[in-house]
Amino acid sequence: MELFNKSGALLASGLVMVGALIACQAKEDSVPPPQVIEAAAQALSVNGGAAAERRLREWAEQGSVVARRELGLFYQGKQARRAEAVKLLEQAALAGDSEAAFQLAELYRGGQPFNAQAAEKAHPWYLQAARHSHPKAALTLASLASSGKGAARDEEEAAKWADIAASLKAGSSSAAHSWSGY
Repeated sequence: MELFNKSGALLASGLVMVGALIACQAKEDSVPPPQVIEAAAQALSVNGGAAAERRLREWAEQGSVVARRELGLFYQGKQARRAEAVKLLEQAALAGDSEAAFQLAELYRGGQPFNAQAAEKAHPWYLQAARHSHPKAALTLASLASSGKGAARDEEEAAKWADIAASLKAGSSSAAHSWSGY
């Protein structure tokens, strides 16, 4: 009888071990929460590492909008991967990620505040980001409308976006709803 109890316990512990392995594999195949992805991306940008980059890529391929954005941001600084950065940021932006839309606009504009052609290409992405409550995008739209670069010069439009940017920066959640029709 004692032998039966020992083999039963051994079998039970073996089943628990198999279950744990299956759970770990299932967890490894799933996409982690955004905070985990962002932490992995931060570690990648600081420490580098092919394994971390590969993991971000896997999460992006599994459909993670945050992983697409973070991988796009990582590639943004690498000239050889610029086209891939644009593609990843665009995918994330089209999925509603306001930071990806803002970063894509910044990438298109290339840090050139007075380049009208670049500003025109960036404008729709700034608009999308601002409509998703991104304060820097709203402030940039105010600047573009005030200067007439990338959009028609319009002081009223500039004032509207400046007000929205201020409301968003102040953390007013009602600001996002008050201008959603624009």
